Amino acid sequence: MTESKKRQEYWRTNLFYLTILLSIWFIVSFGCSILFVDYLDQFRLGGFKLGFWFAQQGAMYTFVILIFVYVFLMNRLDRTYNVDEKETK
Repeated sequence: MTESKKRQEYWRTNLFYLTILLSIWFIVSFGCSILFVDYLDQFRLGGFKLGFWFAQQGAMYTFVILIFVYVFLMNRLDRTYNVDEKETK
């Protein structure tokens, strides 16, 4: 595989990861706290209605978790394409 093809495949995979992870965040932040809030408010989490909880806390927790998932995926992708950061001495 040529260097140009490797770079294209690397960025295609990176954009795929970004699309999936940002879609999850959108569904959680917009869907759970706005679109599905009436349904989710039937349930309670820590004494609060679940729709309210997602609007106030759940979207932020999800975003932080997705950051860690993205770091994990990108580290694995970097190793696959041999572009990971290496210690220099």
